[in-house]
Amino acid sequence: MNKGNNPSVETRRPDRAALIIAVVLAAIAAVIFWDVSRLTGLAGYSQVGPMTVPYAIACCLIALAVWTAIEAWRGDFPEREHQQAGPVVWIVAGLAAQMLLLNTLGFSIATGILFALTARGFGKRRLWLTVPVGIAFSFAVWAVFAKLLQLSLPAGPLERLFF
Repeated sequence: MNKGNNPSVETRRPDRAALIIAVVLAAIAAVIFWDVSRLTGLAGYSQVGPMTVPYAIACCLIALAVWTAIEAWRGDFPEREHQQAGPVVWIVAGLAAQMLLLNTLGFSIATGILFALTARGFGKRRLWLTVPVGIAFSFAVWAVFAKLLQLSLPAGPLERLFF
């Protein structure tokens, strides 16, 4: 499509992916607004209460959603190459595995599997190597946070074996 009489200027169609992102941002803001509305009356004697920061975040998300929608409608986002589904599936599978295995196998093993599947999504094909490396890194993170910093992370059989 040409814009006016100038054949060198092209117009682009609205960016559907960016429009979807704008809708998701607005939906998240709506959920925050709804949740904040249930906190009314908790400010007490101060004007700043538990609803101030979430309200500000929701307002920023609405502004970002409107800005994203305008830019998407005008076609101002740069062209992107087509996204392959395979890497995304590997990463989402890793996140799902971590959520499902966290309480049963513990932080180290579940996060090690997340590490390995994410590495697979980024092109590393040797799961036999990335799984133990991910578990070792995750165990070190668990030890620092759970034992050194005294934070509560789910312990599994590996963590109980050493501590």
